[in-house]
Amino acid sequence: MKVLLIVTVFSLVGSCATSKYSTKIETLNNNIKINDSTTISRYANTITVPELRKHLYKYASDEFQGRGTGEIGQKKAAEFLKNYYISEDITSPINDSIYFQIIPKSYFLDETKASENVLAFIKGNEKPEEVVIVSAHYDHLGIKDSIIYYGADDDGSGTVALMEIAQAFKLASIEGHRPKRSVLFLHLTAEEIGLEGSRFYTENPIFPLNKTMANLNIDMIGRVDKHHEDINQENYIYLIGADRLSKELHLISEKVNNAFVNLELDYKYNAETDKNHYYSRSDHYNFAQHNIPVIFYFNGVHEDYHKPTDTPDKINYNLLQQRTKLIFATAWQLANRENRLILNENL
Repeated sequence: MKVLLIVTVFSLVGSCATSKYSTKIETLNNNIKINDSTTISRYANTITVPELRKHLYKYASDEFQGRGTGEIGQKKAAEFLKNYYISEDITSPINDSIYFQIIPKSYFLDETKASENVLAFIKGNEKPEEVVIVSAHYDHLGIKDSIIYYGADDDGSGTVALMEIAQAFKLASIEGHRPKRSVLFLHLTAEEIGLEGSRFYTENPIFPLNKTMANLNIDMIGRVDKHHEDINQENYIYLIGADRLSKELHLISEKVNNAFVNLELDYKYNAETDKNHYYSRSDHYNFAQHNIPVIFYFNGVHEDYHKPTDTPDKINYNLLQQRTKLIFATAWQLANRENRLILNENL
């Protein structure tokens, strides 16, 4: 009888705790409002298929030689990105004009040459010291046995998406809609050799990490994986990590999607039991390690993953456009909300 009583008491305590937590989540969700929907739609619509295609055919071409970390092609890609931001009058957060965060050769444990992250930003008008980081790695596998590994999806798709998102924020700023917080457009090098570019940034941040609100990381968003091909469903994106540190970020993400693009948000790879371990396999992970809420946007692997056949003609540009709009709208919502995100540990 005593044992039964104890079990019953613990069951009631557990049930009460679960109920209180569910109520907190429900309240959190009800308090999330999508602001500036007309304005967001206006600037999201400046993200276009022709521009994404134009940028990617240039970026994943012979000229950049597969963008191997520290190699000539990667250096050319860095200059291409820098010149793009200059042409768009989007400044760097490093003395306004220094777009490269240099990573010295000594930082790498192997024979990799010095490399650089590429940074541009829109300065916030109310809380400029706080930042939302939108990132994508711009390196790939380079040349192997005289064959170029173009990396159009990995991660040319994320790179050109980031370019278009930056342009949309700039256009909004010119027309009087500067974000409350700063937005950093962070092109990371050395992802393919172990997330080294993002590790370097988090060890040498341009904005203090305790002022970094979130990281939206884009790595492969231009294709459809076999699973979704088999079920004839291309209107999707995998989201990884959104609820790991901040369930509020997860809820915001879902409301933004419902309001603007209505993609299927697939959380298959967000499971902590995911055998692929995608949560720890792209640059967002280094931000998450510092308790910064993250979302990893990903289309899954396909038959051309890490092969020289990952070329720009195989990209689904309409889908790339929709996914890019989702990320832009999410970044806008985060940059313009009143308060910082609530972390799970504070619920």
